[in-house]
Amino acid sequence: MLNKSPTVLPSFLRRCMKAYAIKALIRSQGAELARIGRSRNWQLTANFEQMNNIADLIEHSGEDTWLWVAKLLRSQYVNLSHSALLTIAKKNPGISVNELVTKTDCTVAQARKVIDEIEWQD
Repeated sequence: MLNKSPTVLPSFLRRCMKAYAIKALIRSQGAELARIGRSRNWQLTANFEQMNNIADLIEHSGEDTWLWVAKLLRSQYVNLSHSALLTIAKKNPGISVNELVTKTDCTVAQARKVIDEIEWQD
């Protein structure tokens, strides 16, 4: 399973309209959202799939003030490890090299290595 990674959302409530709705959307994906002490910042703890789902839902919500959150979440998983890429590919049987590259932002060489490894295991 992919590790959950914490992400700081600076001035979360001040930057988002309909904050109650985005908080419910985030929590509906199984992610943890908590305020950091008494500051304006919030901490989101989620794995890659949860962050990806949250970013997709935000982008399709039509709320412009939430888009910065989606952009921040997409930038969090720039370099996934080989084992993380393997886990993602195993959860999506039949995924192509191009789909893996698009979904994870990895290189073509990394995607080929993962797909080849999965195909040779069978």
